Amino acid sequence: MTAIRITHLLTGIQVTCQTERSQAQNLQKAREMLFSKLGRILEEKKKKEISELKGEKISASWGNQIRSYVLQPYRLIKDLRTGIETSAVEEVLDGRLDDFIEAEIKNQK
Repeated sequence: MTAIRITHLLTGIQVTCQTERSQAQNLQKAREMLFSKLGRILEEKKKKEISELKGEKISASWGNQIRSYVLQPYRLIKDLRTGIETSAVEEVLDGRLDDFIEAEIKNQK
């Protein structure tokens, strides 16, 4: 008999192969099948971790914006999630977003 059964001890996955005439060929094919299954499991695990990190996917369509920047005729920046408004447009454009960040952190609690 030339059938081969391989068990991956860490995951418990079993693979059997008996399609070839020689035991060596069946062993090679069984290994390939096992590596393929393990690769798929690792890929699914990685996709799951990435989706958990990314969170909910929100489309970048109209109405989903985070902040409104009005530079003409008056100067105003408004965070639409938290309701924070400021007329210090230059500071915000220079990267000083502390007020918006703190308001979002308070909003999440």
